[in-house]
Amino acid sequence: MKKVLCFGEALIDFLNVGAAHQGPLTLPEFRQYPGGAPANAAVAVAQLGGQALFAGQVGQDPFGDFLADALSQYGVDTRFLLQHPHAKTALAFVMLDNSGDRSFSFHRHQTADVILDKQQVNPEWFSGETIVHICSNTLTTDQIAESTQHVVESARQAGNLISFDVNLRHNLWAENQADRLLVNKLVEQADLVKFSRDELDYLAEGETSAYLARCLNAQCQLLLVTDGANRIDYYTASHQGSIQPPSVKAVDTTAGGDAFIGGFLYGLSCLPNSHKIFVQPAELESLLLFASHCGAYAVTKPGAFPALPDLNNIQAQLRAHGHELSAFNPALFRSQV
Repeated sequence: MKKVLCFGEALIDFLNVGAAHQGPLTLPEFRQYPGGAPANAAVAVAQLGGQALFAGQVGQDPFGDFLADALSQYGVDTRFLLQHPHAKTALAFVMLDNSGDRSFSFHRHQTADVILDKQQVNPEWFSGETIVHICSNTLTTDQIAESTQHVVESARQAGNLISFDVNLRHNLWAENQADRLLVNKLVEQADLVKFSRDELDYLAEGETSAYLARCLNAQCQLLLVTDGANRIDYYTASHQGSIQPPSVKAVDTTAGGDAFIGGFLYGLSCLPNSHKIFVQPAELESLLLFASHCGAYAVTKPGAFPALPDLNNIQAQLRAHGHELSAFNPALFRSQV
């Protein structure tokens, strides 16, 4: 089994769980959850039985201690988690609408995650058979963008497979709009890229077909396009297709995309030759089906880490939706470890 190293931000999600009334005021109530897209992905891999590591930086404060403990409790290897002695841990306040869709308010100015310097990147991150996973939230300032580029270049030199979940949060960028050129530079350096439909439209600027072709002519071997509860499209150099994720009642969509990509990376990590699945449509669709059930399961529960499924959860969900486990049974991969 390959290691899956997730690089980027671990932060606190303060999830809006209700409101209290006091005098003339309605007081929103928030519950503290561990989160951050790459941290969520690491937990998703670990929950399924994979070998997940997290690399990033939090503060040496109660929130950073909480995140370090939470990652460990969920089975993530935290040997590469750094704690800055002065900079604070990043915070996000998550508001939910009636359908479970969320909006974010970030407190992330000069926090520990964005001041990680490229000199702190450890060559040991890339040792052995490793899949390196990144997101775009480590591109939002010059310093962390330089460190992210260094991570990608180091992973490529080490022969690692590189996964990029675009995961745009425009309000984290100085102009309240993501830098297309910078994000696309990272897209074209990754082997596997996951976009939401809105992110693809934004980055392609109305030229979707040409954009996808350009990505596949660069380093990209697989492009995944999610669209909430709608179909998931995939593109490789030799074929394209789609699958329909299961229908569920969403409670909190915070970890849905991270559970999906985590499930996919778990499957890749179990395969003796991860690259082969990019040219095998039947196997690829089976893995996407599995990953889509991971994402669907996560949105039925509040929070991020606590919502992420284990292998038994997904096997039960596949049975409930009438799928044969033999079509894609990750437990079989364990004989190949």
